[in-house]
Amino acid sequence: MTSKFVKILGVPFINTTRAAFIQTLQNRIENKEKTFVVTANPEIVMHTLDDSDYKKTLERADFITADGIGIVKAAQLIGQPLPERVSGYDMMMDLLEVADEKRYRVFFLGAADHVLQDTLAKVKSDYPGVQIAGAQNGFFDWNDPVLPQMIKDAKPDLVFVALGFPRQENWIGSHLGHFNQGVFIGIGGSFDVLSGNAKRAPEVWQKLNLEWFYRLVKQPSRWKRMLVLPKFAVTVIGRKAANKR
Repeated sequence: MTSKFVKILGVPFINTTRAAFIQTLQNRIENKEKTFVVTANPEIVMHTLDDSDYKKTLERADFITADGIGIVKAAQLIGQPLPERVSGYDMMMDLLEVADEKRYRVFFLGAADHVLQDTLAKVKSDYPGVQIAGAQNGFFDWNDPVLPQMIKDAKPDLVFVALGFPRQENWIGSHLGHFNQGVFIGIGGSFDVLSGNAKRAPEVWQKLNLEWFYRLVKQPSRWKRMLVLPKFAVTVIGRKAANKR
């Protein structure tokens, strides 16, 4: 029997395909079920080992998806394979297509203001059926009640939160109780790509699972962040060995 969740270093990933998960979220939108989705890569998993408050935030999530080939490889390593990546960017694009067809209300939160405005323009152009419920760039007072109230009043079906980790998960986790509905998803730098302000790796790099390397080539300053990948692998292997004793 296939497990519904696969735990990697204590983080439970939903065992699903991208298409099946989009259908799950669509069902929850139709039923007005408030939902917190985390798209987690190895960096996020490792951060939970050092930050107990952040780990508690992730424990509040309804679903955690495998955003990164490192998570998929780790699942294979522990003998509980996941079918594929379910990344934040891909999820956002799929959901925008659904929202275009179903005329869902979408709120956009995060990124620099020019990136946000370019994102909204792109959505209006490519997804005219999407109802833009509201938008706010990533520069706001965390404790100001105006923003959560604005989102609550807008009654969005979807809220894309592009604040980067751990800020986006912490924001959703700390404000979720304020809302009555909506699927809230942390999507990192996805607005930059959607708006054309940043380029995603070409498809051939994606198919070779080398998207992380493409980003490193384009942004050499990311090398310190990339050091988490071998550390993640060593930790997963070490935990697996310890569990066999």
